[in-house]
Amino acid sequence: MISIWEQETFYRKRDIVIIGAGFSGLWTAISMKEKSPEKSVLIIERNAVPLGASTRNAGFACFGSLTEVIADSRKMGWEKTLNLVTMRFEGLQKIRRYFKNEEIDFELSGGYEILNNDEPLLHINEVNEKLRSITGLQETYSLNQNKIKEFGLGKSQFLIENPCEGSLHSGKLLQKLLERCYELKVEFLFGTEVKNIEETSDEVNVDLSENLTVKADQLIYCTNAFSSKFLEKKNIIPARGQILLTEPIQNLKLKGTFHYDEGFYYFRNLGNRILLGGGRNQDFKTEETTAFETTEFLQNHLENFLKEVILPNQEFKIALRWSGIMAMGNEKTPIVKQISDRQFCAVRLSGMGVALAPKIGEIVREMIR
Repeated sequence: MISIWEQETFYRKRDIVIIGAGFSGLWTAISMKEKSPEKSVLIIERNAVPLGASTRNAGFACFGSLTEVIADSRKMGWEKTLNLVTMRFEGLQKIRRYFKNEEIDFELSGGYEILNNDEPLLHINEVNEKLRSITGLQETYSLNQNKIKEFGLGKSQFLIENPCEGSLHSGKLLQKLLERCYELKVEFLFGTEVKNIEETSDEVNVDLSENLTVKADQLIYCTNAFSSKFLEKKNIIPARGQILLTEPIQNLKLKGTFHYDEGFYYFRNLGNRILLGGGRNQDFKTEETTAFETTEFLQNHLENFLKEVILPNQEFKIALRWSGIMAMGNEKTPIVKQISDRQFCAVRLSGMGVALAPKIGEIVREMIR
């Protein structure tokens, strides 16, 4: 049993309880407290540090490659696609307003996409015209063939450049967001798993164990790929992203963030090392999982990609391998909605949580009156 001291402090009733301390949970808490400092906000996180995609991604500050935007427009239509690109673009701008570049290792090093057929080039003018009001550039995407040789890339017929994208340090960004939360008096329970949730007419009961419950006026799920336990009827498919990182490479030519094959492959330089992830389209079924593992098949596939495309004729050694869990669905629009009188969700960020979460926090804040 807990003491009266715990009951009246750590486990007391809150105005708002958020489940999940990743990017969307932290930005939502910040948005809430900046608008309503008098509200008590508690974030419950089952791990010792935020997990999922937030600490285990590739550190891309991007809003969509050319082929991804084209593919999305065909699947969802232009209106939804442009709304999504706008949210991502504005989210990245917000990160840069809140934090200095050196605090989160932000580098506006440019985004690139490798193409091996010219079909997307037929649409580049149309896409640039659509994105003009978002990025403010005449040409968000442009062909830059000279850099294929400059970067030492193999098996690359065309290279598309986007000057608005860059990279950052996901761990440092999370630390800065946590610092901001503490400044705003957001409270946390780390290493605490939610077992059950029950809503009554006047509150939500968040059960942490058989005899321990925290009550809240309102509850927000920011659990992304780990939401199916709570949100069974939503279209949320976990998608594991496997990543590897090389040892330092002498005279590395590559600089920037790169996409390949509609964004299914992504790589960047991390100083003088290469970070490469993706390839789940080679084994979709196996990668529909919430298990933080790497597989021999995909890791070998990524190493082969390193040899053929990124570092042809160069020696390299692998220093680290890891995986993160994203949330996908039948389309890329996030699920941000009220799901009952007192419960809300902000989930399914389709691998774009870094850019989307700052804006999603604002949307949730406006939904909760």
